[in-house]
Amino acid sequence: MNTLRTTHTSGMQNGGNSTHAAKLFCRPRKFKNATRLQNSFTAATERKALLWLAARMPPSINSDHLTLLGFVAMFLAGCSYALARWNPWGLLLATLCLALNWFGDSLDGTLARVRNRQRPRYGFYVDHMIDSFGALFLMAGLAASGYIDWRIAMGMLVAFLLLSIESYLASYTLGIFRLSFAKFGPTEIRILLAIANTVLFFAPAAQNSGWSYRLLDVGGAIAIVAMTAMALYAAVSHTLTLYRQETL
Repeated sequence: MNTLRTTHTSGMQNGGNSTHAAKLFCRPRKFKNATRLQNSFTAATERKALLWLAARMPPSINSDHLTLLGFVAMFLAGCSYALARWNPWGLLLATLCLALNWFGDSLDGTLARVRNRQRPRYGFYVDHMIDSFGALFLMAGLAASGYIDWRIAMGMLVAFLLLSIESYLASYTLGIFRLSFAKFGPTEIRILLAIANTVLFFAPAAQNSGWSYRLLDVGGAIAIVAMTAMALYAAVSHTLTLYRQETL
């Protein structure tokens, strides 16, 4: 009987501990936003434009609507690039989708801050998961377009994800979330893609000193090298900073 009683009591204690742990897990903990660093070429102008748009956004539109718009627009941008394999108008359609992606992806956070409706953990998680899937859609569309070697498109995807992972880890470990590297951020990338789309629409192939090359192949190769170098530099720099802060 004593053994049964002890076992029963122990089970109740373990069950109580499990319930307590579950409650602690589910309870929202105090969350501190990482310091956002945005020093791109267009940052100042973009900030003013987003504040102007947020102040004029209808009350029926909220941040979730804009986030969904940005996600759908990036998916359609990938589809537009795939369409460009058969019809060059897909390039201009992709540019329109990139503009819609900027509108939704950039404005959702600004609108939340202007209306004081921030959800920092939810917003950070959802926004950047969507960015990762959006990059997959975009690079897959480019790979299918015929305007770029699919291996370069996949290389850009890998380099982008490496840079993103480094940025997210720095947000957690250092409390710094970098939105731009070497004066380039998401908006600058969209602008460069829009310019390339326009050039390719009117001149699908470029010539240089008798050697034939594709514009997006060259641009993509440069992007891979640049993003990889940025990721490596940030990784080494942040590793040294953390080592100094936590020297045994």
